Amino acid sequence: MGSGARLRMAVVGAGWRGQYFVKLARLFPESLECVGVVARREGLRHEVADRWQVPVFASVEELLDRQRLDFVVSCVSWEANPSVIQEVVSHGLPVLAETPPAPDLDALRRLWSAVGSSGLVQVAEQYWLMPTHAARLAASQQGAIGEIGSVQISSTHLYHAVSLIRRYLGVGFEPATVGARRFVQPLVQPSDRSGWTHDTTPRPVTTTIATLEFESGRSAVYDFTDNQSRNHLRSRRLLLRGSHGEINDHRVIRLSDTETIVESQIVRRQSGYELDHEGFDTAHLSLDSRILWRNPFFGRRLNDEDIAMSGILLATARWVSDDGPPPYPLAEASQDHHIGLAIERAAQDGGLVSAGTEEWVSDPR
Repeated sequence: MGSGARLRMAVVGAGWRGQYFVKLARLFPESLECVGVVARREGLRHEVADRWQVPVFASVEELLDRQRLDFVVSCVSWEANPSVIQEVVSHGLPVLAETPPAPDLDALRRLWSAVGSSGLVQVAEQYWLMPTHAARLAASQQGAIGEIGSVQISSTHLYHAVSLIRRYLGVGFEPATVGARRFVQPLVQPSDRSGWTHDTTPRPVTTTIATLEFESGRSAVYDFTDNQSRNHLRSRRLLLRGSHGEINDHRVIRLSDTETIVESQIVRRQSGYELDHEGFDTAHLSLDSRILWRNPFFGRRLNDEDIAMSGILLATARWVSDDGPPPYPLAEASQDHHIGLAIERAAQDGGLVSAGTEEWVSDPR
């Protein structure tokens, strides 16, 4: 964003993720100013006002009456998200909505019918902007392993995983046929979103394994265990298979000529070790001599989640300023959740479920 492009934003919702966006906005004062937060509970309004020193309002209506805004971030419950999105759009304002934009397929359809044609709704789907995924996507899109045929992903849940699956495979809005099963085993949960639990007691957790077959014949395997994203006892894994090789997490194996197989690693360059005085930070990820991803926020000492969330927030600001493309339109997020819901239905019913073509496919803005 150029000079003088500082935008005024507000956050609706004062939970963990809502306050996360307030924190991120403060990291980029040259681009963003958070001028308000909406919190339903009075005690939480006082807490947010004291912690972040921002005006806090009891309702979206009060916020919109009192503040001049360039865009709004919606971080409320699944059930409340559609009404907040529609209220903001009714005032002609762009909105960045947390995932998912609506709780179920019927609600997605109603939301699209209400605001889809406005082109004012983006969704804060960030995983494709995480350094490791961004680097692997770059390698695959540069043809490192040929034509992509399948992906196996075990890292995050439902719509987040579907977003990555669709992007790795390049299937767009293709219909999908989904089969799934659930399995329950004991697992210790030493950590969750709140931090260390100090609980070493194994408890039953559910693992969902699903297969996805898209119209083009490309396929995916989804494998997720409850709390896997936060549980340090469970790793995050990705296997991307192409016509000329595969990417297995950071390992890239491919055909070089008719009799030569070569193997490389996607390497993260981390500053701050030993006598490196640049400070601890991620500089870039590379494959052989090629830079696949370079940290756009180098020097700010951000973790991978902060990098990805900052990326989607600032991309939204550029889009609002007509200085960049829409980062993640409502249609994309609706398709992610549509297929994610199909995974849940297939796991519950035990049969194949079709995730067909919806209205947002014909005009995916």
